[in-house]
Amino acid sequence: MFKYILKRIFYIFVVFMILSFAIYMIYSLIPGDQAYATAQQEIKNSKGKLDFNERYTYWQGYYGTNGNIIQRYGRWLGVYPYKVVSVGEGEVKQYRGVLQGELGSSVQFNVPVLELMKEPMRNTIFINIFVTIFGLGITIPLGIFCARKKGSKRDTAVQVGTIVGYSIPSFIIAILFIWLFSIVLGIFPVSGQITIDAGYEKGTWKYFWDEMYHFALPLIVMTFSSLGGMTRYVRASMIEALSMDCVRTARAKGLKESVVIHKHAWRNALIPIVTLVIGWFLGIFSGSIMIENIFGLNGIGRIYYQALTNRDYPVILTLQMFYILIGLIGNLIIDISYGIVDPRIRINK
Repeated sequence: MFKYILKRIFYIFVVFMILSFAIYMIYSLIPGDQAYATAQQEIKNSKGKLDFNERYTYWQGYYGTNGNIIQRYGRWLGVYPYKVVSVGEGEVKQYRGVLQGELGSSVQFNVPVLELMKEPMRNTIFINIFVTIFGLGITIPLGIFCARKKGSKRDTAVQVGTIVGYSIPSFIIAILFIWLFSIVLGIFPVSGQITIDAGYEKGTWKYFWDEMYHFALPLIVMTFSSLGGMTRYVRASMIEALSMDCVRTARAKGLKESVVIHKHAWRNALIPIVTLVIGWFLGIFSGSIMIENIFGLNGIGRIYYQALTNRDYPVILTLQMFYILIGLIGNLIIDISYGIVDPRIRINK
């Protein structure tokens, strides 16, 4: 298994490099030049006292956009980790790329990308961990129950409910829940992450509980939106597992139904489910663009949307490569998990 993992890590690195080059090329083809726009703004503010060509060269060096596209890609990646570029007036800027852990600075917020990501990543992971725990805690038992009671009135009612929930987009559910819980009932705030002018200091219990109060409705919406698809998937896998010969044999031996369900049927049903479950966990890091924007939460999804809107390419490239890396690592974890869940599967090749 160790050799298999090393080989897959090498493949991950190769694929990551190929995709990083392709994505950088794609974004480089998008119209727009930040150095040109900044130089123009400077000339406008100085009322023509500055030379445009000089300031344009200055900002090209500052943003690292001088040189051809291959040179710019190498600088961004970190192939030239200690390349020092003159940016005018005796100043120098030392470029370190992705491979050296420097991801550039956000054009929109004028802060390093890593610093910009800290709080949004924390909020996104925090919210999605709760959603994942609540979602799996509801859908797995509910899917098993529906499989055992296949064709009953309760199973039919759950199936109708899951179809409705699965068919309605998450933003529609969010709007309906805001209308019900915030406007009609007045239980939760409409949006925001903290009560404005509350005066709570970060790190205190009051701040934490106020934040949880604002997170409650987005958590309910995201959990409700995730129930339909997962419940139906678990139900289908369990129905297939319950029809297997090993389950019939276990029942013929007189084993308790709980043992048959949880030890024999569920173990076989888990093989196709593990892909979806691990993908769900990996989705913790990706955020929810729609929900975070509707509720005004400072998460990765919202930062990504703002970066796309404002052409903040350092942030866009960082998040895009992060998602690719999560996907590649996720596939490796899924393959390893198959061998753990089903001993018949060998992953040493």
